[in-house]
Amino acid sequence: QVQLVESGGGLAQAGGSLRLSCAASGRTLNTTAMAWFRQAPGQERELVASIAWSGVITYNIDSVKGRFTISRDGAKNTMYLRINSLPPEDTAVYYCAGERGYYGMGSSRPNDYYYWGQGTQVTVSS
Repeated sequence: QVQLVESGGGLAQAGGSLRLSCAASGRTLNTTAMAWFRQAPGQERELVASIAWSGVITYNIDSVKGRFTISRDGAKNTMYLRINSLPPEDTAVYYCAGERGYYGMGSSRPNDYYYWGQGTQVTVSS
């Protein structure tokens, strides 16, 4: 049974930083395409960044490029999302997700991800 557990969200001031974590069990992250999504109130869930099994990284939103850093630690089987220079527009629930198959490249579509964490709320105050 694959489980993803996020942590690290919370309340931050604009301009601040957060690091989100996604601890995985039941699957080795180095063999799986993983991603961070976010969903703001009233908005659709959108891909923030993905990391292929090979380690290739893609950032899907122009406004996060240069501010967000996705990474993973194989020894800890944990994926991270570092967020810098937070604006209020980054307020959302952030989800980590994993593809069901092995050795994927990281899709941009939520429906292509089978494993999901419970989400962690990020609230940025101005």
